[in-house]
Amino acid sequence: MKTRRLGKSGLKVSRLCLGTMMFADRTGETEAREIVAIARDAGLNFIDTADVYSLGESERMTGALIGPQRNDWVVATKVANPIGKAPNDRGLSRHWIMRAIDASLTRLAMDHVDIYYLHKEDVGTPLAETVQTIGDLIRAGKIRYWGVSNYRAWRIAEIVHVADLCGVARPIVCQPYYNALNRMPEIEVLPACREYGIGVAPYSPIARGVLSGKYAPGAKPP
Repeated sequence: MKTRRLGKSGLKVSRLCLGTMMFADRTGETEAREIVAIARDAGLNFIDTADVYSLGESERMTGALIGPQRNDWVVATKVANPIGKAPNDRGLSRHWIMRAIDASLTRLAMDHVDIYYLHKEDVGTPLAETVQTIGDLIRAGKIRYWGVSNYRAWRIAEIVHVADLCGVARPIVCQPYYNALNRMPEIEVLPACREYGIGVAPYSPIARGVLSGKYAPGAKPP
């Protein structure tokens, strides 16, 4: 498995990343353990989860499965999606991010994550508030780097600008929905990432299984 630097950072990740969205949902512990072992044996060192996956159980399972080899993995998780019914149990406010990272670290049984993604935009929170909070988490050692997911190109540009103004390190990675059936990121998102030196780690590269070959043409999916 080849590795490459993520964006302009010094962090090296495998060219494939193991996504765990189905862990603790459709994928039970036994199967998940086998998946992680196969990925590790194949040379992967990059694993991705989120606080919202399986309502936190994906983080819990991911942390337990890689715990003995924690230092061998680059671990990414995310924040922004609703976790509870209260109005502040979501978004990218300082109030929620500070709570969310502690909850994620508890579920993962880790003292830090390597990459913390802003999972989606929160237009109700000023970018400066979000970016300054991310800077505080980096200084506190709870996260090493950060990234954005599902962001439009002009918002990526704004985030970079605000980060520079606030003296916060720029995001090193962008996670768009990108595959052969959805090439929209090629128009603006990928050029923006190239301009600002941000790495790209697409999600659903095989279109949620459609491009895997498991569906027969003309046949109704099971």
